[in-house]
Amino acid sequence: MDTSRKLQVSRVIDAPADAIFALLADPGRHADLDDAGMVRGVDGDCVPLGGIGQVFTMNMHQDSLGDYRMVNTVTAYQPTSRIGWAPAIDPTCELASKVGDMTMGGHTFTYDLAEVDGGTRVTETYEWMSVHDEKFLESFPLVSEKDLEGTLARIATAVS
Repeated sequence: MDTSRKLQVSRVIDAPADAIFALLADPGRHADLDDAGMVRGVDGDCVPLGGIGQVFTMNMHQDSLGDYRMVNTVTAYQPTSRIGWAPAIDPTCELASKVGDMTMGGHTFTYDLAEVDGGTRVTETYEWMSVHDEKFLESFPLVSEKDLEGTLARIATAVS
């Protein structure tokens, strides 16, 4: 497998997998967990994630881009063991009109949870192997390994 377009970090968190999964399945908590500081909160109704194909929209901000929205589609869902989503630019937000025909999607965030001695091993995988727009690809990775480690630390704090 090509790992040149992937970052992955793991941490054992002193909490049961079901508690961590419930936190990750609540888009209303994602802004609290995002160590990169881009997620601002849910746009619209906040419904817990319940299966592959479900869609939720997040308000986002980056200093270089300003405010924008990402539409996230759940790509992985196995209760208490795996959850993930694929963000793509909301075509109705102002940023979408500014980037023109650039396709801003093809990356995913996935969390794998496995109970181990001392808690649950949480592995976050951020990958962009399906990004095909060369212009968009120039901006990757959008988050760093340090950001991912910080997110796992925030998850640990949130469930403790």
